[in-house]
Amino acid sequence: QVQLVESGGGLVQAGGSLRLSCAASGRTFSSYHVGWFRQAPGKEREFVAAVNWSGGRIDYADSVKGRFTISRDNAKNTVLLQMNALKPEDTAVYYCNVRQTASILLFKLCKLGGSECSWGQGTQVTVSS
Repeated sequence: QVQLVESGGGLVQAGGSLRLSCAASGRTFSSYHVGWFRQAPGKEREFVAAVNWSGGRIDYADSVKGRFTISRDNAKNTVLLQMNALKPEDTAVYYCNVRQTASILLFKLCKLGGSECSWGQGTQVTVSS
């Protein structure tokens, strides 16, 4: 079983920046995707960004392209999400997730839940206007 711990959330004004961090420990995967989802009050959980095990493929939701950057620090088993030009609509609880799959489509389906997906506890991001 893998454990994921997120940090770095907080309150920021529109146009500001935050960097989220996800530290992983426990089970290792041979091939996987790791990334971020978010859930705003009253809304469904949605995909934000992901990177595959080799780092050779990165995907972003259209709503964050050009503003968010996902990266990995393999030496520290950490995934980072740099968020720039934040908007009030980015306000949500951000969750780190990992799934042993080579398919970005299957990874994105983690928004529906499932035992194949491992989640952190989430970190709150609030963007004021």
